[in-house]
Amino acid sequence: MANDIKRSGVNGSVADEDIIGDNHISTNTDTPMRSDAFEMSNADKIESIQKDFTSIMQTLGLDMTDDSLRGTPKRVAKMFVNEIFAGLHPENEPKASTFENKYQYQEMLVEKNIVVYSTCEHHFLPIVGKAHVAYMSNGNVVGLSKINRIVEYYAKRPQVQERLTMQIVKHMQKAMGTEDVACLIDAKHLCVNSRGIKDINSSTVTAEYGGRFKDKEVKREFLDYIKMELEK
Repeated sequence: MANDIKRSGVNGSVADEDIIGDNHISTNTDTPMRSDAFEMSNADKIESIQKDFTSIMQTLGLDMTDDSLRGTPKRVAKMFVNEIFAGLHPENEPKASTFENKYQYQEMLVEKNIVVYSTCEHHFLPIVGKAHVAYMSNGNVVGLSKINRIVEYYAKRPQVQERLTMQIVKHMQKAMGTEDVACLIDAKHLCVNSRGIKDINSSTVTAEYGGRFKDKEVKREFLDYIKMELEK
């Protein structure tokens, strides 16, 4: 479906948002970024977003002289740049240092129930859930907290859940020097839960399996580890 999307410019007759609508799609496995994305400093980005968000609030009819509202644009701008979208900047990429597997642990390692806070790139509403990441050592191991930081890094972007899942696996594969990596994410999307269809019970599950995790028995073992927690 993504290949059928028309890219219309200023004079285009069909807007992307009218074609995409509420459909849950991704047009790229990499986060879509402009080539000049990091030419502006974080301080300048905050100042620009502050002005833009002030305009949005004024357009909505809010009284920007009210004590409760006057600081909101700056708070939002700082939050966007320094917190919830910090994963857009390469300088925040976690350094996943690996160590020799001297104790020769040969079985699957699963880091489960990693909290995911992300943002839907279609409506800029929260995605909240849990990620389960596993790998099988190819001679190296990684500090457990680094797995959480990798998840956090890619979650702190405007995202589509499928892309997020794939990005985590690709990063782990590169860091670990092995294809034997898997990730499963189960998350609620507020663009579904709080607007549109307003289905508060539904969640979205995505998975990416690499290397030996494509084998049915290995995949089943991974899912069984996760199920152990879900059944408690």
